[in-house]
Amino acid sequence: MQEAIIVINAGSSSIKFAIFAADGSRHPEALYRGQIAGIGSEAQFKVQGTSRALPIQDHQEALRVLLDWLDEHDNDLQVLAVGHRIVHGGSGYIRPALIDEAVLADLEALVPLAPLHQPHNLSAVRGLRRLYPEMRQVACFDTAFHHTIPEVAHTFALPKSLYREGVRRYGFHGLSYEYIIDALPAYSDAEADGRVVIAHLGQGASLCAVRQRQSIATTMTFTPLDGLPMGTRCGSIDPAVVLYLLREKHMTVDAVSDLLHYQSGLAGLSGISGDMKTLLGSDQADARKAIEVFVYHIRRELGSLAAALGGLDTLVFTAGIGERAAVIREKICSAAAWLGIDIDPEANRDNAAQISSAKSRVSVWVIPTNEEQIIAYHTYTLTIGDHND
Repeated sequence: MQEAIIVINAGSSSIKFAIFAADGSRHPEALYRGQIAGIGSEAQFKVQGTSRALPIQDHQEALRVLLDWLDEHDNDLQVLAVGHRIVHGGSGYIRPALIDEAVLADLEALVPLAPLHQPHNLSAVRGLRRLYPEMRQVACFDTAFHHTIPEVAHTFALPKSLYREGVRRYGFHGLSYEYIIDALPAYSDAEADGRVVIAHLGQGASLCAVRQRQSIATTMTFTPLDGLPMGTRCGSIDPAVVLYLLREKHMTVDAVSDLLHYQSGLAGLSGISGDMKTLLGSDQADARKAIEVFVYHIRRELGSLAAALGGLDTLVFTAGIGERAAVIREKICSAAAWLGIDIDPEANRDNAAQISSAKSRVSVWVIPTNEEQIIAYHTYTLTIGDHND
């Protein structure tokens, strides 16, 4: 019988999952990957290239379907633990944690800091606890990688009382950044210990400055709404815009939240789509404008993070846009020649691992991220690894 770990990434109406061999490797093998989408209605259960519709009403029911499928499909697997992507760990959780009721209570208290993500992450945890009370579960936090950011960088210029309540810059996409820094030595031994900027560019987008494998600055701050323009999220704006919408446009708080999270970014700018592939294939002026705004803010933040690092040795592109959109990488890098970046056009077009030219002072890489793998590793280490010891 093969021992396995399940990794869960729960959203409002979906659960993405991956099942890994529990072999103790830092880079475990993924045995299965899939998704349950449309929870709350006629959901689609997708795994191994197959799909079927099922009436699934909540996360608990979705997890039951997943585990029943696994039991029927591969009864040689024994699930030993489950790892969860948890968006917010606050200032208290700076490394993965074995989940118990006390940990759950702490994470519930952080819901106001991530109201669009945290409740759904925790719903999956609670659902699994009801189904299998003895199953060991581990929380892996998107914020944890950024606990090394200096106080001067994570402090807002607000009254100290708000800082004590937790109003500060946290940073997100940390599991992706941790994976990239862990994987980078396999591409070049010296890179990970230098001055690195990682560009996680997808529907959610952020940049992170890393020195000696530690985060020192990042573009997302108090919530995943801040920083770069994204698929549907606005990114950084003057806070007075929110006041204007409330006072002058008489919008409700919920309406403003919906506008900033779901009607802005590339979708709002273009009026077409928040999907970069769609925009790149469009000949409409608004699509081109949305792309240029996206690229402009990345180039500006890249310069800011290079300043925070005191220079730049390595740039890494990752996530959907970063890994596949050669045009976007070229636009970003061509305007960053002043940093010493020069890319090889052919390598870039081919999505090669290294796209910097021989004369580039900064090495530039395209590395696929694998957040699930880093969660599986942490889950093994925190539960099964310690148990076996």
